[in-house]
Amino acid sequence: MDDSDDNPSWRPRAGLDVLRLRAAVYQSIREFFQQRDVLEVDTPSLSKASVTDPNIQSFETRFQGGGATPQQRMYLITSPEFHMKRLLAAGSGSIYQICHVFRQSELGTQHNPEFTLLEWYRVGMGYRALMQEAAELVSLLLKCELAEPEYLTYQEVFQRYAELDPLSATLDELQQRARQAGLSLPTNDRDNKDLYLDFLMSIKVQPCLGRQRLTFVHEYPASQCALARVARHNNRVAERFELFLEGRELANGFHELEDARQQLLRFQAEQDRRAQQNLPLPEIDQRLLAALAAGFPDCSGVALGLDRLIQFMSVKNTLGDILAFPFNRA
Repeated sequence: MDDSDDNPSWRPRAGLDVLRLRAAVYQSIREFFQQRDVLEVDTPSLSKASVTDPNIQSFETRFQGGGATPQQRMYLITSPEFHMKRLLAAGSGSIYQICHVFRQSELGTQHNPEFTLLEWYRVGMGYRALMQEAAELVSLLLKCELAEPEYLTYQEVFQRYAELDPLSATLDELQQRARQAGLSLPTNDRDNKDLYLDFLMSIKVQPCLGRQRLTFVHEYPASQCALARVARHNNRVAERFELFLEGRELANGFHELEDARQQLLRFQAEQDRRAQQNLPLPEIDQRLLAALAAGFPDCSGVALGLDRLIQFMSVKNTLGDILAFPFNRA
């Protein structure tokens, strides 16, 4: 990153053209959802609870004073999902939000610890219809010629690009493929098939996705979908999708799980995996579970990484090039 005398670190990294592009993207998003009667909301960036997903690490801080328990542990949100779901349970109807989120240990040419998400939830809409709406929005924002979006199952993309059936492959087969692709086997969690599937997805499959078109991959293994409904036609997969463009993941969506008891069991299973990996154990969000138990609407939701989309639109090499003040200048 260039912090030379010609470009001192107090100056913004992104140029004025990129800042104007971001403002135009935000305006287009707001117009898109206003036309569809989707309400813009605002929720906290600081929370008492955090995600239990072993693959996501939260920023932790402490609050003192104000009558709170001394040294009360708090977290910067990794997504506005849990707060937005509480709004949905309270009867908000379809909602969206543009917000900053935070994740530990994510820094590189395509990652910044603080980044911008567009997250939205559509009441009464299945995840297949939400994929189509996401395609409409992203196509509107890109303003460039792309082939028609394609919709492929997780099983189909693995069979096509990794020559492997991810739903029937044995643990030994996955470990062998991962070794061949260059993965050094971890010292713990070696019996976790999803660890190897994630690695093969990133190395073998993802680089091939979204070439001159939007590619939606759906029906992920149920074991990778703690917040999504299991598909009725096949209990091995869940109603989850991801969106890819030119080998980059842009969005992650679900047909949302509404069963509080099942959600608690999934959170506890993730806590067990975190304990096995000696990871911190954030508090399970009891307010989210209470909201689900109170009555959660049938809905689907998706989170879209706006920084990556803007990077693609501005033809910049790194994510830092489209941020006013990336991590090294924050």
